[in-house]
Amino acid sequence: MSEHSIDLREAVRRRYAAAAVQVAEGAGACCGPEPVEVDENFGSTLYGADERDTLPAEAVAASLGCGNPTAVAELRAGERVLDLGSGGGIDVLLSARRVGPTGTAYGLDMTEEMLALALANAAKAGATNVEFLKGTIEAIPLPANTVDVVISNCVINLSVDKPAVFAETFRVLRPGGRIGVSDVVADDALTAEQRARRGDHVGCIAGALSFAEYRAGLEAAGFTGIEIVPTHQVADGMHSAIVRAAKPAVGPDITVGEARGEH
Repeated sequence: MSEHSIDLREAVRRRYAAAAVQVAEGAGACCGPEPVEVDENFGSTLYGADERDTLPAEAVAASLGCGNPTAVAELRAGERVLDLGSGGGIDVLLSARRVGPTGTAYGLDMTEEMLALALANAAKAGATNVEFLKGTIEAIPLPANTVDVVISNCVINLSVDKPAVFAETFRVLRPGGRIGVSDVVADDALTAEQRARRGDHVGCIAGALSFAEYRAGLEAAGFTGIEIVPTHQVADGMHSAIVRAAKPAVGPDITVGEARGEH
């Protein structure tokens, strides 16, 4: 990894660590912690009141995403869900409720402060089917073919190695598994320099892929059924988007009969 990439990753880590500390320190205030994000394009306002009201205030306040991936992933009871860049745990806790006691919701984050906050929030919520992992989204600490669904909320665009993220996501998904993520995506006409002028990398915008680049990255990793649908504009030519794709249920060199163990 280049020195520039290392610096960017550290800048992202510092920002999210500071956000976690801000929420934790505000937890004892008379009115509870203040939301980290106040921009209407980011944060907890993108979740319904019925969802926010069922979660610990600290999980809601720590929300830094650009969407609500649990609303588009169509989670089902018993599924194993992985949230990339889980932060304070809002999407992990919502996913845990949707998959129920027979399912599992994993949260992956590289920031110690966010992981500590997420664990505290899980305890407050009484969630027993959650597990938080420390690591990066470019090297997911889970075995291959073990996850049914991967979600993420405005985190993949922060990565300094997006091909690695797509490859790792594909690896941990079981055959037939799927992704349902929210992310910032740029108009195809915008150059990298133009994207950079619209916002800093840590603020989610400058590192965003274009629609065509995002699709090409997912295709290169092996995903099919790719859908990238913009939901709202977060800056000129930059959009929050819902991204859906699937890992083929059967590999290109395996017949359906072989996959079932038939001969």
